[in-house]
Amino acid sequence: MTVQPCGRHLTVGGVRLHHHEFPGDGPALVLLPGITSPAIMWDFVSRRLADFCHVFTLDIRGRGLSSSGDDLDYWLADYAADVQGVIEQLGLENPVVAGHSMGARIALKLAADAPSLVGPLILIDPPVSGPGRRNYPIPLQWYLDAMHAASHGQATDASSPLLKNWTSEQIALRDQWLPTCTVKAVTQTHISFHEEDVHVLMPAIASPTLLIYAEMGGTISDEDAAEITGLIPECRSIRIDGVGHMIPWDDLETFASTIENFLRDGS
Repeated sequence: MTVQPCGRHLTVGGVRLHHHEFPGDGPALVLLPGITSPAIMWDFVSRRLADFCHVFTLDIRGRGLSSSGDDLDYWLADYAADVQGVIEQLGLENPVVAGHSMGARIALKLAADAPSLVGPLILIDPPVSGPGRRNYPIPLQWYLDAMHAASHGQATDASSPLLKNWTSEQIALRDQWLPTCTVKAVTQTHISFHEEDVHVLMPAIASPTLLIYAEMGGTISDEDAAEITGLIPECRSIRIDGVGHMIPWDDLETFASTIENFLRDGS
């Protein structure tokens, strides 16, 4: 049976937050996408995860159908407070929290700030940049140029190495929704990648944690993964080979089965 999402808006601290809900058997899973990924771009992933979870995929503030604009801030504390409010309003009890890239950094902040609220934690290729660390590999201007092009009706270059395994439908969806990502949200988040330290949060994580990282993503090395698993008290890591940073676009089945196995055996 094909899972059909249901969209819903909530208001948290005066900020309207939109999510897609994918009913499924299994624990509640809150999915937090990355820096320029509205929830709808993760629909095909959410449907697959709904085979074994009840999935809530968020439009992070400044993206998709959630509130945006220059009157808002886009730091880790802002994002984490949003997610906490959504979890509380939905009445979810210790949901799985899975975050990709930016979303993984938000998940770390949430789990450190509200440990009693969060169940198992899944960190998917989080940026390991921060004060005194190497820069995040994708420059800010790449995102801004892509947003500007999509806002002016220019089709994405399908030959880009970062999109090599995307279908034409996925690229068209990206072109449609990328303009909903606001410049301030993306810019402030990219600054946060370099100025806000997530490693300092890791020893406070009480949740059983899975780090999933990409062999070819350029974001996390094996050494980075070893550092993270050493800092988070109950953490294991799995490298998915042959994939880039957008892991489920390159190998959805391995990505989904890795999460399913962790939730069945690792928590």
